[in-house]
Parts: sequence; structure tokens; C-alpha cells
Amino acid sequence: MITTSSVYASVFSDPLARLSLGIGATFGALPTGWQFAFAIAFGLVVGSFVNVVAHRLPIMLERAWRLEISEATGQASEADALPARYNLSVPSSACPHCGHVLRAYENIPLLSYAFLRGRCSSCHARISLRYPLVEFAGAALAAAALAVYGPTGEALAAFGLTAALLATSAIDAETRLLPDSLTLPLLWAGLIVNFDDTFATLRAAVAGAIAGYLFLWCIYWLFRFVRGVEGMGYGDFKLLAALGAWLGWAALPQIVLIAAVTGAVAGLVAMWSGRLRFEEPLPFGPFLALGGVATLFGGVPIFHLLGSGG
Repeated sequence: MITTSSVYASVFSDPLARLSLGIGATFGALPTGWQFAFAIAFGLVVGSFVNVVAHRLPIMLERAWRLEISEATGQASEADALPARYNLSVPSSACPHCGHVLRAYENIPLLSYAFLRGRCSSCHARISLRYPLVEFAGAALAAAALAVYGPTGEALAAFGLTAALLATSAIDAETRLLPDSLTLPLLWAGLIVNFDDTFATLRAAVAGAIAGYLFLWCIYWLFRFVRGVEGMGYGDFKLLAALGAWLGWAALPQIVLIAAVTGAVAGLVAMWSGRLRFEEPLPFGPFLALGGVATLFGGVPIFHLLGSGG
């Protein structure tokens, strides 16, 4: 008998299985050293693109919001100094301080930053340390995905998840925003990937998406009822829902615990060093992402310990 689940499996699972087998057969035939060299190079390139997303996407969203306000109010939108056509592909990368368009040798991940000694070749303004850190993180995450999952489609999917988490973390850290254009596609991607039970069963993925959103939604309203202020943004709900869709409901307690502990430690250190005032909001997205990455590569030992203890 043909069921709905068998139809879904034929549509989604078979392509994923063929992709995994194809990658395993071709890429896996290379020597291990070459595999990691390719993964690191690929991670550096993706990390460089993540920097573009982190810098440009908030600007693109702000432009879209200003246009919506202008259309709703009938007032002219405020102009900025950027080109009219501005997206993730155009214009070419340039110094945000003086507008100097980067040459090819100035746009090589990590190497260009070291060659230029962290400064623009034209105006000599400092280049944000975020750029080499994100590129290095991209390389490290690609290598970690290969080390944990081997030369398979699962490794490629795992790196895709971590690259998206890297982008959301960079944006949230600088702008306190978690764009729907990243979190919502990430949620749907997790459900699609898990049609073949890649990282969790489909049932666990759906439950994880629901539980992830509702858990932080309840915390948000409880905090607002007790303190009268908002304790977090809706983007955090969607990001945890996306992590639940990728890793399943059983991963959520560990993700939240890691995020809460690391966030508390980072907040205390920031206040002690004077970089954060008391009760000043701290972006929670990067810590959720950290919990997600740790769980993706390390499993859910906390869940197993709680289960064995019960």
C-alpha cells in the first residue's frame, strides 16, 4: 500500500541518499590529507561569504523596512550612500570606511588580512577582527564536519547547518537581530534533511521544532509577566525551533543548558571588564548556536545521563 510517508520518502530521501553515496564514492577516494585540505579551503571560502552575509543582510533588511514605511506613509524614504543595487552579489567588496574596492589579492580568506596587517590598503583604517575569525571558524567547522561524519552527505549537511549558525551569530552579535530570512529557511531545511532520519527521526524533528519555539516563548512571557520587560527576542524562538528541527527534541535541553551557562559566563566577564552595563541585553543567538554546534558534533550525553538516571 502506498502511504503519504512513502511518497515523501521517495521525493526527499532518495536524492539525499544518492547525494551521500556520490560524495562518499568520489570524495572518499581521495587521501585523508587531501580531504581535509579541501574541506578547510572550502570552509574558508564559505566563511568569507558568511562575512558578506553578516555585513550586507542587515543593511538590505533595513532598506526594505524603510521602503515599506515609505509606501505606508507616503513619505520619501531616507537615502543612503550605498548603490541602488545592493545585495549579496553586487557591488564588489569594498572597505566600509573609504569605499576602496578590494582587489583579488586583498580578498583571500585569512591570508589577505595577514598580508595587509589588518588594515585597508587605501585609507589604512583597521579591518574588523570579525572577518578573519569568521573565516577561521568556517574552516574549523568544515574540518570538524568531515572528522565526525566522514566524506558523506551528512557531513555536507552538518557543515551547512554550522555555516548558517555562524552567519546568524555574527549578525546577532553586531545588530541584535536574528533575521527570519535565515532562521525560517534553516528550520525548513532541518525538517527536509531529516526526512531520511539523518540527524533525528522526522517525528523527533517536528517535535523539536515545536518544543524549541514554545519553550523560549513561554520563558519570554514568564519573564515579561514577572519583570515587565522583554527578556529575549522572537528570533531566539525561531533559532531554537530550527535547532530542534535539525537535531530533534532530545537535543533541546542540552542546547539550552550550554547556551544559558556560556551566556551567563560571557555576560559576567563582559560586565566585569566594563564592556556591558548591568541589565544591558546580551544577544542570545550566538550561545544557542554554540549549543547547537556542540550537540551536533558531540551528541547528547546529558540526555543519556538523565535517561539512565531515571
